[in-house]
Amino acid sequence: MTGTQIPATTVVAVLLADGWHRIVPGSFSVGPLSFEAEAGPGTPGFRFEQADTGSPYQPATLAGPLHSIIAVRQVGSAARHPGELARPTAGDRTRPVPQAAA
Repeated sequence: MTGTQIPATTVVAVLLADGWHRIVPGSFSVGPLSFEAEAGPGTPGFRFEQADTGSPYQPATLAGPLHSIIAVRQVGSAARHPGELARPTAGDRTRPVPQAAA
């Protein structure tokens, strides 16, 4: 399997075990995870600010081990609205309906 490089600046949501988390644009980062300054380099981890307007803990920052990420959602370089989740256009949702044989 070949490696896949994902620019952190294009990540708009992260899938963890409890579901999708929308992030504040530009806040996603990957690096060593450790809970104490003297703990050493730590394990590979992630960090992001959650963009959940319904949470009473604003702004909430989530961090954890990198292996707990199931998937990431990215925006392409041609996104129309920076910071927004990519949404399909009407052309993407309409497909011809197969006709039954007569």
